[in-house]
Amino acid sequence: MELIFEKSRPGRRAGSIPGSDVPTTPIEEVIARKLLREEPDLPEVAEIDLIRHYTALSRRNFGVDVGFYPLGSCTMKYNPKINEDMAKLPGFTGLHPYAPVEFSQGNLQLMYELRGYLSEIFGMADFTLQPAAGAHGELTGMMIFKKYFKKKGEKRTRLLIPDAAHGTNPASGALCGYQTVTVRSNSEGGVDIEHLESLMGEDVAGLMLTNPNTLGLFERRIEKVAEIIHRKGGLLYGDGANANAFMGKARPGDLGFDVIQLNLHKTFSTPHGCGGPGSGPVGVSKNLVDYLPIPRVIETDNGFDWSYEHPETIGRVRTFFGNFNVMVKAYAYIRTLGPEGLRRASEIAVLNANYIKAKLTPYYDLPYDRPCMHECVFSGTLQVRENGVHTSDIAKRLLDYGYHPPTIYFPMIAPEAIMIEPNETESIETLDAFCNAMIQIAAEARDNPELVKAAPLTTPVKRLDDVKAAREPDVCWKG
Repeated sequence: MELIFEKSRPGRRAGSIPGSDVPTTPIEEVIARKLLREEPDLPEVAEIDLIRHYTALSRRNFGVDVGFYPLGSCTMKYNPKINEDMAKLPGFTGLHPYAPVEFSQGNLQLMYELRGYLSEIFGMADFTLQPAAGAHGELTGMMIFKKYFKKKGEKRTRLLIPDAAHGTNPASGALCGYQTVTVRSNSEGGVDIEHLESLMGEDVAGLMLTNPNTLGLFERRIEKVAEIIHRKGGLLYGDGANANAFMGKARPGDLGFDVIQLNLHKTFSTPHGCGGPGSGPVGVSKNLVDYLPIPRVIETDNGFDWSYEHPETIGRVRTFFGNFNVMVKAYAYIRTLGPEGLRRASEIAVLNANYIKAKLTPYYDLPYDRPCMHECVFSGTLQVRENGVHTSDIAKRLLDYGYHPPTIYFPMIAPEAIMIEPNETESIETLDAFCNAMIQIAAEARDNPELVKAAPLTTPVKRLDDVKAAREPDVCWKG
């Protein structure tokens, strides 16, 4: 397929603008030529060629509206279009963030009520909606850690992070000046309690625990973990990016978590990917509410208002007040489903993941064989041992069957990892078709390994050099 620049022909236009009948002065007489930029090198094409080009490109894209997207750890689920419609209502899209509060009452009320819903669902005392995404929420949580211990006059320098945590956790801790220390997993894929006890001291700020972790496993001894951390005065942080596995079923606040960040764009209905938009609210226990960012939405006798009078706050962490359109979709999702619907969504997400685990276990290695939560993690080590077919080959071959590959080579504690998250929106027919493709690929890896190693064979672009693309990206057109 030609690039749009290769279709360019001098003088062609996708539109025309009538000449101005207002006398003008040559721009060079107003602004010195040296201050003017050169005209950008844009392609010159007719409108029909422009439309056909980008329509053809769109047909090569893959998204959840096109097919199954089993991308583990990212919850790429179908989201109801009604929530998109709600976010596009003129009262939401037409309001400037700096509009006076008397003109913003509906928007402020939505944010106020969403904070309340999240606090109830996750058992926390209060939430901030400012953080723009999950990792930003992690950073906000670590800033709250820092302020809390500073207020107490304690200098804590270390932060514990399990080896099955999300990869952004260490970076969030390091950005706040903590030395991150890895906690080993046990044979069941949970926190090694003895190792945790040996690391926990009074110089440790706390533990950042992804629960369920990146193996898709719930921490069975979570109460013991919380007790170990709290006994030494530390705080327990919950990475709640995988909340679609337990919303309505378990409340982190009840389990001993002091801070939790969510990913509204994963769990609560927003198309997710390509860098945004996202929303990463942070919830805290009662003793940490004073440190939440400002401004905060409060209810007064005259409606809703912004409150800045919080002397212990960590301050503002986001321009304006967060990604508001994502909040609207999350609010609509919660109000539509209600408590029973949220609980049912979690149950189906867990059921679907365990269904895939059961169907594929005879064909792929399973590093941690126990009931999983929202995702299951296989290993391609069987295929490597038999015929040198790696997980990356299996992922590329899936493209020929019309499926976006799952997450691979993560978490790193599982060799040749294949992380599959079916989420709650997929039917049993879709899961069966996907599993049949994975079973067929396992058979191909055994009987015709060179076929799998050469995949993909049917896509417009064949196998790329992934490492080179990541390290030496070249997206500049040079005619």
